[in-house]
Amino acid sequence: MIYVLAAILIFGVLIAVHEFGHFITAKLCGVRVNEFSIGMGPALWKKTKGDTTYALRALPVGGYCAMEGEEEDSEDPAALNNQGFWQKLLIFAAGALMNFLAGLLIILVLYSDAAAFYEPVIHGFAPGCPLESEQGLQVGDRIWSIDGERVYIYGDLDLLLGMNKDGTFDLVVKRDGEKVYLDDFAMERREYSDQEGELYTGFGLYFGTEKATIGKRIAYSWNNAIDFVRMVRMSLQMLITGEAGVQDVSGPVGIVSTITDVAQQSESVSAAVESIAYTAALIAVNLAVMNLLPLPALDGGKIFFLVLNAIAMLLFKKKIPDRFENYVHMIGLAVLMLLMLAITFKDVWALFT
Repeated sequence: MIYVLAAILIFGVLIAVHEFGHFITAKLCGVRVNEFSIGMGPALWKKTKGDTTYALRALPVGGYCAMEGEEEDSEDPAALNNQGFWQKLLIFAAGALMNFLAGLLIILVLYSDAAAFYEPVIHGFAPGCPLESEQGLQVGDRIWSIDGERVYIYGDLDLLLGMNKDGTFDLVVKRDGEKVYLDDFAMERREYSDQEGELYTGFGLYFGTEKATIGKRIAYSWNNAIDFVRMVRMSLQMLITGEAGVQDVSGPVGIVSTITDVAQQSESVSAAVESIAYTAALIAVNLAVMNLLPLPALDGGKIFFLVLNAIAMLLFKKKIPDRFENYVHMIGLAVLMLLMLAITFKDVWALFT
């Protein structure tokens, strides 16, 4: 039960962090915020300071930032609708930025005491491995990309190598500071012995660790966060191409269930905390990317209309009618709510079957 509560709290905190991004940026841009609330439901505590009411509410499932002129036009000079292009862009994008920074910060904390990192740098070859040659791979090569996808962290190797089905790879390696391109490079999975002499099926490449300096920790954390962004992009591609279906998408219930499962499978409490934190970082980056998609009702949809209006003003000296944009966002919100209900029903059904 404690893991379930922790998962619900984490999900709520990440949404609250998103709204805080909008709030602090709106304040810095001089936009009037009528209310900033942490949590939803009945208010447990309220205090008004200046133009803003601050509230702590009963349900720890997020929060909201209610800005003047956000839902309808206001004559207040400090209203959102009366701000310029760049101020609106910053405010709309700030929630996603805060989620990304939250994910990055979690990863930095997790790696703060790391002694070394596995790196995608070849340290040796298994006996009988045919891949080492002047025209092939060499000791010291850093695997830079596989089939056009960048290798950010060591864990990407298994993912990207596993996605290739024909055994012919387009590799880019960094050798002595220069990129070397190995196009149509054939690699076959075979049985090799690892560095301890144990048999395994793979490509016969040995990788090692590098000492975790402060700079290395920061760089590795950044690469890990960018890798999370790529994972979201690849997941969306799989949905569009049909490689994944709606059954593979999780809503809040599914996310809480996933966090709980990850924690319960850990060998100790400390390992469970680390696993939950790592999953929370992934979810934070996921929320950042998803919110920037140009879909109605999302921050990305608002940015899309903002850019569209700027282009319309430049070309036709007219902006898209506010009521049309509001209708689009209302319809989009309704569709997203129905989709979320369907996904939530699917997640709940999966828990009891």
